[in-house]
Amino acid sequence: MKSVRSMLLAGLLGCAASTALAQAAPAASASAPAAAPAPVMSGEMVRAAQLDYAARVKDYIKNGESPNAVDEHGMPLIVYAAKYKADSVVAALAENPDTDLDALDPAGENALMMAAINMDQPMVQLLIDKEAEINKKGWTPLHYAASGGDDAIVKLLLDHSAYIDAGSPNGSTPLMMAAAAGHITTVKLLLDEGADLSIKNQLGLNAVDIAKRYKQSDIADGLSKRLANMGAGKPAGVSNAAPATGASAAQ
Repeated sequence: MKSVRSMLLAGLLGCAASTALAQAAPAASASAPAAAPAPVMSGEMVRAAQLDYAARVKDYIKNGESPNAVDEHGMPLIVYAAKYKADSVVAALAENPDTDLDALDPAGENALMMAAINMDQPMVQLLIDKEAEINKKGWTPLHYAASGGDDAIVKLLLDHSAYIDAGSPNGSTPLMMAAAAGHITTVKLLLDEGADLSIKNQLGLNAVDIAKRYKQSDIADGLSKRLANMGAGKPAGVSNAAPATGASAAQ
């Protein structure tokens, strides 16, 4: 998980991503009154969230701790619990009407994004059922799911109206993330669901360029043929053969 999140948040697809993320929060705060700082989690709450002790989390909240408390780095409790795959704690927080399901950490991540990058489909489903935000500005749960190559979560998000060509702060799409990470079946799924192969990010790179940059030669070849056929007005299904070859090579 760490390597994928590093690629996402450090902007290895272009330094513009991390720059845009760093600038987004100050720009927003400059135009709105400063909000009161969120309360900080107690050490007991931190440990309960890490160990998925939902009953203890409920007790601490009953005794006065906020369900929206943050850790020392500003990560909200529900995001923190999702990070540690604490499904029971996330479920308990989701049941609490005072919990902000869409709370963001300083990197712009919410609980649904953490669940997606952790490939925790039950948690993703739970948060969707509780109407957590699927489409948000910047990095989205679909970017994270595509980066991790979890086709079931990608399909689940798309079935619940995730925007397939969502642009990150530097304009990178979920398709680009799947291509960069070498997830052939995820690339094919996104294309079959209507992802736009011709989109370029702020660096002028499309998914083909991204695949080449990350040395994903099988994906790059298949996407190049598909893109060429699109330009020639031919059916776009060229990647049916090319990704299959790449998948065989990867086994």
